[in-house]
Amino acid sequence: MASLDSEADAWINELKSGGSVTLLDPENCPYGWATPPGDKFMVRGPDYLQSKEKIPAGEFLLKPLGFDWIKGPKKICEVLNHPHHRVTKAINKAVSSGSNPFVWAFNLQLPSKDNYSAIAYFIATEPIQDGSLMDIFVNGDDTFRNSRLKLIANIVKGPWIVKTAVGDQAICILGRAVSCKYFRGPNFIEVDVDIGVSVVANAIVHLAFGYIRTLTVDLAFLIESQTVSELPERILGAVRFSELNPDSASLYELPSDENPSNLQSSLPSRLWRSIGQGFSQLLYHGNQDLPVSSSENSNGSLHSTNGEAIVDK
Repeated sequence: MASLDSEADAWINELKSGGSVTLLDPENCPYGWATPPGDKFMVRGPDYLQSKEKIPAGEFLLKPLGFDWIKGPKKICEVLNHPHHRVTKAINKAVSSGSNPFVWAFNLQLPSKDNYSAIAYFIATEPIQDGSLMDIFVNGDDTFRNSRLKLIANIVKGPWIVKTAVGDQAICILGRAVSCKYFRGPNFIEVDVDIGVSVVANAIVHLAFGYIRTLTVDLAFLIESQTVSELPERILGAVRFSELNPDSASLYELPSDENPSNLQSSLPSRLWRSIGQGFSQLLYHGNQDLPVSSSENSNGSLHSTNGEAIVDK
């Protein structure tokens, strides 16, 4: 991928300011989002394996691209595969103009009847080095991703009950604590984080959601370093959101093939088609003097991953 230039900066700035939540200064961002300073997060230092010493994170590997606070009629998934989503359209426009951006999206699916999602977008400003942790994560398998993707959450401001539940800084390996699905496109990777599958995470988020209008939260995403050559840790990107209003979440338009109205309108035709096929099969088998056979549909079991957060000591 090519480095960003001034032309690319224009569409990046448009995306950063284009969501339903306003981009503001990190020191004063009520009802908005911002990029927190890197030194707010403590990560594994160069001698961590021997000393367990952590250091301020410093500069992030990725640049902020945008933040979405959205809700929909069903759980919001694969937003960067949605051709009409604002970030997808911006990426496609940049590609058609000769740029080659690479976008990272972290979609936090909040357990709620209104299907809220808080999505942080970041963009790489330099090509990913072959063999690096970022390269292995982007082009590797889900087993590696689940074992390495780490979240650091800081409650910057909020009521004591939430701070007590979360702690001053919560750290977990997302793929072990909740359910993550990964979607890789030619110019992006998206991580959909289903918080609701974990009993513990679900309870904490439900508690926090009740106070969301008073919370200021910092979230940092990184790939955990586990060997000397991988240290020190570097944060991919981080986002701060403050005093979000559930009513301000924009409505997410589902892709046409997932729209509930389209599904409802297709039910009668699907029903009659099934009846017709079954009747035709019955007549066919009757004419052949063969017993009617029935085929069973295999129902996939709902798989949920319940797990405690893996705390980084």
